[in-house]
Amino acid sequence: MIFDALDFDAHEVLHFGHDAATGLKTIIAIHSTHLGPAAGGCRWWTYASDAEAVTDALRLSRGMSYKNAMAGLPMGGGKGVILKFDAAPKTESLLEAFGRTVDSLGGRYVTAEDVGMSDADMTVIARQTRHVSGLPSAAGAAGGNPGPSTAEGIFVGMRAAIAHALGKRDFAGVRVAIQGLGSVGGALAEKLAVAGAVLTLADIDDARARAYAARLGGTAVPVSQIATTDADVFSPNALGAGLDAETIDGLRVAVVAGAANNQLATPTDGARLHARGILYAPDYVINAGGIINVAAEYLGQGDAASVARAIARIEGRLADIFAVAKAENLPTDAVADSMARKLIGR
Repeated sequence: MIFDALDFDAHEVLHFGHDAATGLKTIIAIHSTHLGPAAGGCRWWTYASDAEAVTDALRLSRGMSYKNAMAGLPMGGGKGVILKFDAAPKTESLLEAFGRTVDSLGGRYVTAEDVGMSDADMTVIARQTRHVSGLPSAAGAAGGNPGPSTAEGIFVGMRAAIAHALGKRDFAGVRVAIQGLGSVGGALAEKLAVAGAVLTLADIDDARARAYAARLGGTAVPVSQIATTDADVFSPNALGAGLDAETIDGLRVAVVAGAANNQLATPTDGARLHARGILYAPDYVINAGGIINVAAEYLGQGDAASVARAIARIEGRLADIFAVAKAENLPTDAVADSMARKLIGR
């Protein structure tokens, strides 16, 4: 029964939407509106089953509750997924149908860009609802593609992690293995290269990894090898649930810090990293740059400069989590979860 599922976690709303004319099948999960409307992107993805799509929506939604709370945003947490089918391509009519589904929730959920979606898609969705963010923005304004903002948050958060774990004050000579070179991972790789890091890069598109490596002076390896690369930092920037017992056992790093959502495959994997002495930057804390950006746009509070200042605070927030975890000998994810639950009244 869904109410007894581990990932249900007292969600306020689990909404199933279907539009026969376009073939839209969507799930919107709202975990908490304790702090405000539930904000979280929508992803367009192929799932092996409806049950897998539900689990993904629930886990992502809860993560957004924690992320928004820890980022100090007056917003709750939610997430949308659109099930990807060859018979129902991502047309404007399908996106408009999704917009109507979002609008039917009366503002309890605010959607934005996620995997498989773009700021141009958000513009189409916005024809049917005002409860959307991440729209193309003018120069100097908040909003637009959240990828660069997420990458900036990962960069400053990783800086806190190497300071704590390696005693390093900058990235000169720090070896970083990056998994995934999309809008976030690619932007992160560029920032790290400028900062002097030594990069090992992998992407599901091998040609993309080779191109980035050639341009940035890094090394490209197959995706199957990136998690076992001998490095200082492993940075997962692809899909979630990649850190499981097998992956963690094969890691050869001191730090895990990346943008992927729900990086821990099970609730015990944070403890596994802790037991191995690997410092983990909780995903929903370090990857909050994107939601900070789109929240500023939606709420009409601040410009690009104020967003940059808010993203910079991720570094100190992680430093505080690392300090508590060290003092109390606890996994960092457990410390962050406890902080986040208190903030949302759980």
